[in-house]
Amino acid sequence: MADNKHTRQEKIEALGRVLDTLDRLRVECPWDRKQTNESLRPNTIEEVYELADALLADDSANIKKELGDVLLHVLFYSKIGEEKESFDIADVADALNEKLIFRHPHIFGTVEAKDAHAVEQNWEQIKLKEKGGNKTVLSGVPSTLPPLIKAYRIQEKAANVGFDWEAPSQVWDKVKEEIAEFEQAVSSMGKDEQEAEMGDLLFSLVNASRLYKIHPDNALERTNKKFISRFEYVEQKVKESGRNIKDVTLGELDQLWNEAKTL
Repeated sequence: MADNKHTRQEKIEALGRVLDTLDRLRVECPWDRKQTNESLRPNTIEEVYELADALLADDSANIKKELGDVLLHVLFYSKIGEEKESFDIADVADALNEKLIFRHPHIFGTVEAKDAHAVEQNWEQIKLKEKGGNKTVLSGVPSTLPPLIKAYRIQEKAANVGFDWEAPSQVWDKVKEEIAEFEQAVSSMGKDEQEAEMGDLLFSLVNASRLYKIHPDNALERTNKKFISRFEYVEQKVKESGRNIKDVTLGELDQLWNEAKTL
């Protein structure tokens, strides 16, 4: 394992070396030279998802690698801002520092916060007050977030200003109500109503996940990986038998699936 006990000065110098390298690439490399905010955006999204995969796997080596890729994009956008004479990386860092201090009055001011939940509640109120901040509680939720994560953040922000169940167990009545409404929609309504009711059901399940401190995106990805692993086992076994999976009966597939669950 690499020595990670770097001094503050060594960390600053390392960032300086990256900035020097990026400056040179921006001038000398044809690909780096032509990049814009718009052209980099899809790559940035991809890099963040790759970091998310590494985080879920708790893979330190890959986390370090993917953090570097994300950092490159932060520095690249800052470089473009500098070229436009709008801002540079120092402005980005200073703005972040000011925001951290402003949003932590329980550390840098006189406000008291007895636990993490109190900090989250204060955070939402402060964001409504800060210059250039959110105008409403939910306006800070990015419109382009994946729907599952967006639902979680919407509920989390609403809860931080007091709009929440008194006890987690209360959410199950709502989940059951939404299941019944979806079943009714399936039996007697059109596709538009069915989609609406499925959305309500999923939203209530996200709420249940939040209340029990389980992030639904992590939970669903865990199940995705589990399903992929088991289905690939089924595919491999069918392939070894010399048949096409479409020609295998559902009963045989179920038997292979149950085998995969025991592994």
